[in-house]
Amino acid sequence: MTIDTHAHLEMAEFDNDREAVLARAWEAGLAAIVTVGTTLPDCERAVALAERHAPVYGAVGIHPHEVKEIAAGTYERLRQLARRPKVVALGEIGLDFFYDHSPREIQLRCFGEQMALAAELKLPVIIHDREAHSETLAVMKAYAGRVRGVLHCFSGDWAMAKECLALGYDLSIAGPVTYKKSLQLQEVARRMPLERMVVETDCPFLSPQSHRGKRNEPAYVVETATFIAGLRGIPAAEVQRQTADNARRLFGF
Repeated sequence: MTIDTHAHLEMAEFDNDREAVLARAWEAGLAAIVTVGTTLPDCERAVALAERHAPVYGAVGIHPHEVKEIAAGTYERLRQLARRPKVVALGEIGLDFFYDHSPREIQLRCFGEQMALAAELKLPVIIHDREAHSETLAVMKAYAGRVRGVLHCFSGDWAMAKECLALGYDLSIAGPVTYKKSLQLQEVARRMPLERMVVETDCPFLSPQSHRGKRNEPAYVVETATFIAGLRGIPAAEVQRQTADNARRLFGF
């Protein structure tokens, strides 16, 4: 019973067939899905969706692309949402120096502010890191011992993976691990302790190889778990079971 630890089911890409997407997820054997807000309105929708579906959980946070829009009252509303019973994490937060949709100084400040909020609320964090590995690690180290969580859609190398693991963070492996040229990520997925791995889709983005170029959805996380099992030379059921157990531990289902 696999768990998709990072989806965006609240996004408009699922407005026309959200219930069918969920039905396919349960048919594929998923035990749970974490749907992750990136803006305040999307956080509201994610929590509402989680409250309508027992196997769906929510995470709330402001994505680094959107932190330039944080206004008075944003953090207080996140605080209120985070206290709802179906909310299991603060995220998606972090840094994105690839697109730089928000100025870097604002990204850094707001990342720290949201890490502090997670520490206050005693919630794990879901961290976005793109082309900002050293800066992301610096913030994680500043909150070592106070905040735990997961590096979503991990994109670093094995050296960075070891640093994240040493800080107590789990690593989430997504569809790109199935791409032919993702040798660095495949090394991480092969070498890291299975007890510290979770899997995700990041849907509607980053479909695994067999669906590449099309909209992603939670059912496809099974393909990612199966591919990882092949890399490690173990049964797919073992990856599915262990990563699901890890997700329950991480998020406190």
